[in-house]
Amino acid sequence: MNTMAIGTTETGTANHRVVSRERWIAERMTLLAHEKELTQLRDRLARERRALPWVRIDKDYVFEGLDGRRTLAELFEGRRQLLVQHFMFGPGWEQGCPSCSYMADHIDGMNVHLAQRDLALLVVSRAPLAEIERFRQRMGWKFKWVSSHGSDFNHDFGVSFTPEERSRGEVGYNYTMQPFPSEEAPGISIFYKNDAGEVFHTYSTYGRGVEVMMGTYALLDLVPKGRDEHNPVRTMDWVRHHDRYEPVPAARPQAAGSCCHAQA
Repeated sequence: MNTMAIGTTETGTANHRVVSRERWIAERMTLLAHEKELTQLRDRLARERRALPWVRIDKDYVFEGLDGRRTLAELFEGRRQLLVQHFMFGPGWEQGCPSCSYMADHIDGMNVHLAQRDLALLVVSRAPLAEIERFRQRMGWKFKWVSSHGSDFNHDFGVSFTPEERSRGEVGYNYTMQPFPSEEAPGISIFYKNDAGEVFHTYSTYGRGVEVMMGTYALLDLVPKGRDEHNPVRTMDWVRHHDRYEPVPAARPQAAGSCCHAQA
């Protein structure tokens, strides 16, 4: 189920300005100054994020994985930091959310590097483990994915909603009350475990905050067509499970003399 709202982008390629190299350098330098401002702001926000107070986890959350039942504290894999992707996959669903799958497609390549920085990355869904494993095998993913089925974990971290909550027309998501079209929602949560084995919740982000895991978007933001999304309500309606995309057609060779810039 595609429920992540990401900003619509204009292509800006039709009749785009063409200038001299000197003019391009001048305008590029202006943009570079803005990019540096953003980099500095991002660094400042990262410092503020790390300075947030923590909340001790006193609840005994238990998860089901391929290696059996494990508590949250046992999922750190010997590291002090744990990043959880809250993956939208509810009990009885035929398959996981395409947009969450888009996020998850980036994990396996990152994991070896994250481990070097004392960070374990884990995917959690409310679907039973057998349903998760069937889908994980189909997608060819190697990362660890556990089930929180029967646990309050997803609800307590704001990514699963009860029928009663949904019947009111608004649920608590992304730190505000708002309508939400699904019983499951996307998110990322961070935890820290100290030497005494105590676990703390340090940060969670939802909505567009989950774009931090979507490296594909970072690259698309660099190119002329951008994200090329046009549906203001369901901007990610183009996203498919990676085994469900139609083959990308090969570029057709341009006929001689057909270019609009061809010399007369």
